[in-house]
Amino acid sequence: MQHILIVEDDLDIQDLLRNFLQEVGYEITIASDGMEAIALFSSAHFDLILLDIMLPKIDGFTVCELIRKQSQVPIIMLTALNGEEEQIRGLDLQVDDYITKPFSMPILVRKIGAVLRRSSMIPEQEHQTITYKNLVLDMDSYTAVVDGVSFDLTQREFEVLRELLLNQGRVLTRQNLLDKLWRYDFYGDERVVDTHIKNLRKKLGIDFIQTIRGVGYKIDKEN
Repeated sequence: MQHILIVEDDLDIQDLLRNFLQEVGYEITIASDGMEAIALFSSAHFDLILLDIMLPKIDGFTVCELIRKQSQVPIIMLTALNGEEEQIRGLDLQVDDYITKPFSMPILVRKIGAVLRRSSMIPEQEHQTITYKNLVLDMDSYTAVVDGVSFDLTQREFEVLRELLLNQGRVLTRQNLLDKLWRYDFYGDERVVDTHIKNLRKKLGIDFIQTIRGVGYKIDKEN
């Protein structure tokens, strides 16, 4: 049974999430504030975290930042803050998805399932890497190494970069990437792809991901 940590201070939402997710087969632990969430995360194993932003004691952004210093456990932000600035900040902190309140429980359950499936993918070969110029993409650890320096990527950042590297010389439209990586689990603006490209460029300091204006992105085929 997969274990989900719900970090939410609203008692009614706590009960709604606990009851619904337990019914579909998840083990649930509840934290009512940011400090309790960090303490629980340090003392038990969780397969996924549902994280509100507006929390007592420590807000959700800080909780996410502290967890990301030690773990790449999937995190879905579940919040009433639906502005672009908040969503970009969450993506910058390497959350795996961002769901705004009010939300549909069936859609939330499908998004949880999709994130958990992606996080449990096992490479077909014992060890796989993709090398391009000064970059090595490690398929086992979901990390990127640039000039010998290792960088942790979110699951989605890794997948976007992997698709571009596997399709060198080909332009991938935003819709290509959404269809391939988000599939039916995505209900939002295709500009989310732009945000992930921006994060990859900034995080890795790479300049070989080209923007094809009005179309999408590509990486030139290496000679």
